[in-house]
Amino acid sequence: MREILIRCSSLGKIMTEPKTKAEGELSVGAKTYIRELAQQEIFGIDFEFSSKETEKGIEVEGEAIALLNRVRGLSLSKNAERKSDGFITGECDLFDQSVRKGYDLKASWSAKTFPGWVKDCEDKLYEWQCRGYIKLWCADEWEVAYALVDTPERLIGYEPLQMHIVSHIPEHMRLTGWVIRRDVEKEALIERKVKAAQAYFQEVIAEFDQIHKSPELQAA
Repeated sequence: MREILIRCSSLGKIMTEPKTKAEGELSVGAKTYIRELAQQEIFGIDFEFSSKETEKGIEVEGEAIALLNRVRGLSLSKNAERKSDGFITGECDLFDQSVRKGYDLKASWSAKTFPGWVKDCEDKLYEWQCRGYIKLWCADEWEVAYALVDTPERLIGYEPLQMHIVSHIPEHMRLTGWVIRRDVEKEALIERKVKAAQAYFQEVIAEFDQIHKSPELQAA
């Protein structure tokens, strides 16, 4: 059985601290997530699913990048490189090598869900995702950039159009960024947590095989 690499987008799921020492290195929630990964591996099925929010993010990615570039005076293009280091794996959105800074671009679903203030951007899952990218790209900092652009009409449904058709609002008002700076101690913690996750992954695979022995093996 292969050794897993944790995706940067899922890294926060294993980084939560246990509530008691008896839990070991990984929290109950982290172990639940690793068992989910193991079941995906065993069945050969990806449990990821789509939603109208994720569909919008995919469809308007180019517009969101263009908005970021115009507001910030940049000329960045979509990254197509996936990196791995034996612990984590990820394919970031944008990376500016000249200043060693990356961007994780989030297209907000609507004007209502767009975070207008930095404190509304802060999210532990996104923080660890960015710390993963920082580690892989050897960056100094990473920015979670929320962009508000028009929603494709087929996705809007019954929600008010004015929450989704937003291109009349000045562009600088439709971009909010939250910056995460490099922390080598947290990167060391990532490696420690992933090692524990990899060990637990192998453990639960073996346990599954024991529980679900084939009839032929059970009769032997």
